[in-house]
Amino acid sequence: MPRRILHVVSNVARYGDSAEPTGLWLSELTHAWQVFAARGRRQHIVSPLGGASPLEPRSLRWPHLDASARGWLADAARMALLADTARPDAIDPADFDAICFTGGHAVMWDFAQAQGLQRITRAIHERGGVVSSVCHGYCGLLDTTLSDGALLVAGRRPTGWHLLSNQ
Repeated sequence: MPRRILHVVSNVARYGDSAEPTGLWLSELTHAWQVFAARGRRQHIVSPLGGASPLEPRSLRWPHLDASARGWLADAARMALLADTARPDAIDPADFDAICFTGGHAVMWDFAQAQGLQRITRAIHERGGVVSSVCHGYCGLLDTTLSDGALLVAGRRPTGWHLLSNQ
């Protein structure tokens, strides 16, 4: 049975209370998807609320719109995956070997507080699975607690865009 990877994307379409649009930074999903697909991995997409994952408009312009992202935009079946993502309560963590939090600025508003995502992350980690993130996606890991009450990131030095370390 091929390994299964769960990608996490945002539901947020606007920066906070502003009218400025944001969303998933598309290439932060498509690059990983392409690599995992080439290795025969089965992949699924979840978001904090389920449903549509809007796209960050800036990720759709040069130089960010690379071949991987253009290919995804041109593929109706893949775009449908972003139009109807799974809700965390519909995900059984035992079905996945890894979880990968995508980035983009939007995730700053919905990843950290998403208890359903924390439940999935905790279960995958405690089974020895892979927990990963790209760019701003690290914020989905910061408030995740383990079964013993410790933070997932306790004693670790996570890195990410705009994450600073005292060490």
